Amino acid sequence: MRVGVIGATGAVGKELVEVLGKRRFPVTELKLFASTRSAGTRIKTPFGEVAIEAFSPEAARGLDLALLAVSGDFAKQHARALAAEGVAVVDNSSALRLEDDVPLVVPEVNAAAIGKHRLIANPNCTTAILVVALEPLRRAFGLKRVIVSTYQAASGAGAEGMQELERETRRALVEGQPAGHAVFAHPLPFNVIPHIDSFQPNGYTREEMKVTWESRKIMGQPDLLISCTAVRIPTFRVHAEAVTIETERPVTPEAAREVLAAAPGVIVVDEPGANRYPMPLTATGRDDVEAGRIRANPVFGDRGLDLFLCGDQLLKGAALNAVQIAERLRAA
Repeated sequence: MRVGVIGATGAVGKELVEVLGKRRFPVTELKLFASTRSAGTRIKTPFGEVAIEAFSPEAARGLDLALLAVSGDFAKQHARALAAEGVAVVDNSSALRLEDDVPLVVPEVNAAAIGKHRLIANPNCTTAILVVALEPLRRAFGLKRVIVSTYQAASGAGAEGMQELERETRRALVEGQPAGHAVFAHPLPFNVIPHIDSFQPNGYTREEMKVTWESRKIMGQPDLLISCTAVRIPTFRVHAEAVTIETERPVTPEAAREVLAAAPGVIVVDEPGANRYPMPLTATGRDDVEAGRIRANPVFGDRGLDLFLCGDQLLKGAALNAVQIAERLRAA
């Protein structure tokens, strides 16, 4: 297949290229698009050395598949036009996720939604990590309400966020200077920031509302009660999530572990006595979402469950999920 990665120099774009190689996606020609500033730069890929090009609709017209890791404005301008030209498009931005005619897909959850569509939206990273674990529990026990607190890595703000965390941590530790900030609302080193994306009229941030809106669409449960608090923490690339659920039917930790152990895309890491539980250190670079600290929640009686998740934001939260969608598109 002739594959284009648009936004190839960003954190997600780079990861997309690597995931295509690791999963042996049948790339016959790889085209990498970025800003005019990067055009002409040659980079090594699993498919050989490739020169970066400035994007133009003409240059992308011959593609079979376009993986977009660019802004929502770009997606609004070009995604539908590319799909109309016969290019299969997977868009990683938030621009089209809630459009009725654009499936929002996590393959382990709702691959059937792809159908004959040529334009597919990749969900928010936090949502993708969450629903991989929620969906098997929903099928087994039903879901009445979900309360989630997220602990999100700097990678959620792209390569610039990771660079700022590294630079300002070094400044504080090595140079003894106060950490600065430009990407984040406050310095991130040795700090947590309960503010991701813009605040909405209801007091939640847009990041928090994305979890609600997108989870409902992906799991096909439009009235599901979900509340999220999203927090930025000084880690590089894994998002962690503390999740409390109230189920429709009785649930036990043992039954939940059994369900999650059999679920695709999830690995149970739950041995508190051996100090084994999900952590960013162990989830980094891992395709599966780690699930652990699974326990009964006494607030909801025999219908309550608490669990803790960790998922690599650049993999299941972005590039891996996009390539998994592409694999389904190819098989359709």
